[in-house]
Amino acid sequence: MRRSASTVVVAAALAVGGLVANPAYAISAGYTPEGVCGSGFGRVTHDGSRAVKTPSGQVFGRVYLLYNRKTGQNCVVTIKSAYVGTPTRTSAQLMVRQSNGRTAEKIDHLKKYKYYAGPVKMNAKGKCVKYYGTVADTRVDGEIASGGRLTWGNCS
Repeated sequence: MRRSASTVVVAAALAVGGLVANPAYAISAGYTPEGVCGSGFGRVTHDGSRAVKTPSGQVFGRVYLLYNRKTGQNCVVTIKSAYVGTPTRTSAQLMVRQSNGRTAEKIDHLKKYKYYAGPVKMNAKGKCVKYYGTVADTRVDGEIASGGRLTWGNCS
């Protein structure tokens, strides 16, 4: 029996750890935080990326905070590393502390996503921000992974 080269490559990849659970798979599929947020956005170097983990410690993805110096906007995106290609509840959230002390918030959580949630963008020049992301298990009663920064930071 003859097998095609692509069948052998896919079988080998699955045997080594699986395409679905490989964090590089989402990135190699062309989904980077910079690509999702768009031109001019760069990752925040201090505390601009957090693992999205279940209570038991499984990592289902990463949530990223990016900034555009030209526009003064922040951008948040959650990129999956588990269940990649399978629609699961995935969210990205950005909160900005306004000068009047109130909090403005945007969240992308209304759909099931295959690769990432976001981009969520808000003007935040000179303001403090929080960011957060979630990725749900495929099972109805499965775990929900979450992560981000829930304290004010990046206040410049």
